[in-house]
Amino acid sequence: MPQYALLILPAFNRVYGESSVRLTLGELAVFGDRALESQVSGIGEAVIGGLPYVTFETGAPLPAGDVALLSNLSSAYALFGVEGELLRPLTMAPLDRLSSDLITIQKYAGKTNEHFTKLLLNVTVLASERRLDERLSVFDPLCGRGTTLNQALMYGYDAYGVDVDSKDFEAYTGFLKMWLRNKRFKHTAETVPVRRERALVGRRLNVSFAGSKEAYKAGDTQQVAVVNADTLRAREFFRPRSFDVVVTDAPYGVQHGSKGGGGLSRSPLELLAKAVPGWAELLRPGGALGISWNTYGGSREELGAILGSAGLEVAELPGFEHWVDQAIVRDILVARKP
Repeated sequence: MPQYALLILPAFNRVYGESSVRLTLGELAVFGDRALESQVSGIGEAVIGGLPYVTFETGAPLPAGDVALLSNLSSAYALFGVEGELLRPLTMAPLDRLSSDLITIQKYAGKTNEHFTKLLLNVTVLASERRLDERLSVFDPLCGRGTTLNQALMYGYDAYGVDVDSKDFEAYTGFLKMWLRNKRFKHTAETVPVRRERALVGRRLNVSFAGSKEAYKAGDTQQVAVVNADTLRAREFFRPRSFDVVVTDAPYGVQHGSKGGGGLSRSPLELLAKAVPGWAELLRPGGALGISWNTYGGSREELGAILGSAGLEVAELPGFEHWVDQAIVRDILVARKP
C-alpha cells in the first residue's frame, strides 16, 4: 500500500506546537472520512530525521485532487511519498489565493492561533454538505479582529462578522483597508452607520475587492462585511439562510468575559445559549456551525444540548481537546443544519 508522510509546520507558539501533531491526526481523519477520494488508513505519528511527521497509507496512489486537498491541512508543511528509506516530495496546491501576511501580520494579546483557526474552519466546512474548494460564505459572530475572516478570505470565500467591541472593530477596519491598499488590490471599502427606527444600533464595514482591475470589472470579487454590534442582534443585520458555515472561537470567560445578558460571565455557555438560535437561522440548510470553547466553562454535553435545541445535529468528529494555558483547555464542537 502506498505510504505517505506529512511534515508538520513549525509553530511559533510553543504550547500549540506541542499539540499540533495530535490535532493533525484528527484533522487528517476528518479529511479522509469526508473529502478525499482515497481510502486513508494507518494514521499515526513518526519522527523522521529528528522532525515530527504524521504518516498514513492509502489503497492506491494519491490522485492530484487529494494532494491538493491535503495541502490545506492546518499544520501541513510538506507532503512526501515514502519510498523505502527515502521521501519523495509531492507538489502541494493549497487553496490560498492571498499572501500569508493577511493572517500573520496582526499581533495582539488574545489572538487565536492562526493554525487552530484554519483547523476549525476546515473541519466545520467538511462537516457540512459543502466542499472545501467551493466559493463559500463564512460568518463569525464573535469575530474580534478578524482571524477567522482573514482565513476565509485566504481560501477565496466571502467573509462576514459581528463583534461588540468597538476597538476591535476599528482595529480590523484599519488593518484591512491598509492591507488592501498596500497590496494594490482594486477595492471599495466604506464604514457606514446602521440605524433602526432612526436610532443608531451599530456600524458596518463593507468591502469588495479583487486581485486585478479586470477581475473587479468582471464582478469576480470577494466580499467582507463586519458589523460593530451585539452578536445577540446578528439576525437584524443579515438575512436568514445567508451563510454556508458559521465558525467562531467562543469567549474563554476567564480572560474574555462574556457580555450576553448584562455583566460579565465566566462561562461562555450563557452567551451561547442565547446566541446560537439566532446564528442557526443564518445558516443555509446543509451548512454547519463550528465552535471552539474553553471546556472549563462548560462540558461537551452541555454545548451539544444548546446546539441541538437550536435544531442542529451534532456531527461525529474526532476530539480536538488541547491545553492552551492553566485556565484554558480548548475543544471543538460542530453541528449541521438539516
